[in-house]
Order: sequence, then C-alpha cells, then structure tokens
Amino acid sequence: MSGPYGRRVVITGIGVTAPGGVGAKNFWSLLSDGHTATRRISFFDSSPFRSQVAAEVDFDAELLGLGAQEIRRMDRAAQFAVVTAREAVADSGLEFDALAPHRTGVTIGSAVGATMGLDEEYRTVSDSGRLELVDHAYAVPHLYNYMVPSSFAAEVAWAVGAEGPATVISTGCTSGLDAVGYAAELIREGSADVMVAGAADAPISPITVACFDAIKATTSHNDDPQHASRPFDGTRNGFVLGEGSAVFVLEELDSARRRGAHVYAEIAGYATRSNAFHMTGLRPDGREMAEAIRVALDEARLAPQALDYINAHGSGTKQNDRHETAAFKRSLGEHAYAVPVSSIKSMVGHSLGAIGSIEIAASALAMENHVVPPTANLHTPDPECDLDYVPLTARDWRTDTVLTVGSGFGGFQSAMVLARPDRRAA
Repeated sequence: MSGPYGRRVVITGIGVTAPGGVGAKNFWSLLSDGHTATRRISFFDSSPFRSQVAAEVDFDAELLGLGAQEIRRMDRAAQFAVVTAREAVADSGLEFDALAPHRTGVTIGSAVGATMGLDEEYRTVSDSGRLELVDHAYAVPHLYNYMVPSSFAAEVAWAVGAEGPATVISTGCTSGLDAVGYAAELIREGSADVMVAGAADAPISPITVACFDAIKATTSHNDDPQHASRPFDGTRNGFVLGEGSAVFVLEELDSARRRGAHVYAEIAGYATRSNAFHMTGLRPDGREMAEAIRVALDEARLAPQALDYINAHGSGTKQNDRHETAAFKRSLGEHAYAVPVSSIKSMVGHSLGAIGSIEIAASALAMENHVVPPTANLHTPDPECDLDYVPLTARDWRTDTVLTVGSGFGGFQSAMVLARPDRRAA
C-alpha cells in the first residue's frame, strides 16, 4: 500500500497450521496436489447432528514446541496462533530481538475465540450439563483467557517480543483478511515498522455444529466426507466446518529490500464493506463485495485486467457462491470470464475467522509457485456460476497479481490485492 508516508507493505514470512498438514510447505503440497483434508468429525460423537464432517488439523502441541504450561494456559486456537507465528517469524529471517519492540505489533483475527476451550470447560463445571448451578472449582485456572479473545494477541505478542499495537479483529468470516489489512495500515501510516498478523480459529465443537445445523449452513453430505465440500458445484448444499491458522510477518518494502529479505508479495490494496442488510443473507447482485473489490484495486492502482488469479471465498453455500460470482462480474466486467478463480475451502474447509488469512497464504504461495490451486470436487458446475473455477486439478499459470476476498455473517465483505512489487511499479 502506498499512502501519505509512501510506505509499501510486503509479506516476508508465512506460517500455516491447516487441515492436512502443519506448516506452509505441507499446506501448499496439499493444495497443489488437489487433495482434500475433510473427514468425519473425530473430536466428539457427531452422529446426532445434521452435518457430521469437518476439516480437522492433526495438531500435536508438544511436538510443535509448546510447553506444558503453555498448553494448559491456552485454548486450541491460541495454540495454533502461537505455533504459526513462530513459523512465520523463522521464515522471515528477521532477528526480532534486534527490533525496537515498541515498533513491532501484533494483529490476530478470530471469529469465535476460544470456542473449544469454553465448550470443554462448561461440560466439566456443569458435569456434562447435569448441574444448573455450575461448580467453578472444576474449571482450569486460566479460564478467563478463554473468555477474552484479546488473549490471542497477547500470547502472540509475548511469543515474539512485540510491545507495539496488539489487537484482535473479530469480523466474522472476514476476520483473517481484516486483521492483515489492518496490520498493513499500521505500517503504512507509520504506527509500526513490523507486524505479526494473521488469524486463528478452532470451532469444531458441538455448540458450533449445532448452531450451523440450525440454519442449515453446513453440508449434509456425510456419506462421502472427502467430497463433501463442493464450492460452485450444482450438488453443493453447505460448507464444511474447518479449523486452523495462518500468520504473516509484514514489513515496509524498502526495509525488506535493504536486508535482502525474500518478499512473497506486496499488500497492494485492501478494502472492507458491510451490506447493512441481514445477519446471514446476501443480496444477489453482490454489490457490497464488488465495491470492496473496486476500492482495493483503486488503492493498488491496478485495473481489473491486471488480475491473474482470484482466490474466492467459495464457501459452498448456494447463496454465497452465486453472490460472489455476481460480484466478480460487477467489479471486473469481461475480465471476470478470463481470470482463473478457485476455492481452497474445497480442500481445507471453512475455518471461519481463520480462513481469510489461510487464503492469503494460499494466494501468496500461488504467486511464489505460479500455480493456481484447484477447486476440488467441482464435477457438476452450477449454471449460475459460469466463471473459470479451475476444477479438480491445479493449473500452471503466471500469477503476479491476486485478488482474495471474504464474506462473513453480519454482512462483512472484504477484498485484498496482492502483487509482486515490480509488477505494481510497472
């Protein structure tokens, strides 16, 4: 982003904890191979529920470097955030001990906070719901940390030694996009020099599954879990719940170049809008998402024709996929039919607030490898979704500029443009 201080913001470190593999390398291998990480829920007995599938992370906190006290103190989502932040910091090559701590900040997105921890603790203190008056003596000592999502940002700040701005962004399913967009703004305006930014959510719990069952937002394709997530497919009937985290190291472009850092992408443009319409409903014309896309492109000083790839929200609900398709047509015109589009939720599910950051990671790695990840399970295209959704198999494709978008309950619509710094300068 350029602005009054002329500061351009780039990604120099990536960390990912996602279904199918922990670490950015494993994550990209899954996507580029077109494999799916969706399966029957193993965390609890899901048989009473309408939707019984999810994309779970095989996560061993101790093996990944967390100590016993950290594991006891932190909810699963906070553990994701810390492990993923450590990977991003290591990947960046920055010596955080040598940075001015008050010029280093943290922004973490989360839609539902410590859902798993709260669910587990309620079952414990209520004796699995038997007691109306719960006994707090049975709760973990750090239950307060589960109640306040701000603990996520605090944990990451402690892990990396950041004493600058520390914030949690919670805007539903756009939280991960908005957290990174906000962090980039802090660098652009001069409030920070380095930001550790991303998102984490671990929502696969009975209460979450029950809530989405009630509105039939999640899929009932339980007989074939690996193919249950079907964005843009005519047979889709809801999204597959997921979990995970992606965290980035962001810094100013000139600083990154001076130290010889590897630059994955520049955050060239970002915008967010609200439809002020309905908690879960979307207008069919995609106007608000189209407006966010237009503003993000304007901020990046790029025409629609400059886009090489669109990483779609692509949740797999009939309403969202059609709304998003309309938004692309409205904002990009004829170029909407020429640019490849895909949804990685077909492979890693929908991790609510975390997915926006996970999709930023996918976009940056697509640029790194000049490969567009596929939309898995897309066999029977919906006639109303008539764009190039890259079905089934990854595509070798020159990818210098990427649009990634998000749509969230509450009417949130966000868009981010990633570009190679030299492409944008040209």
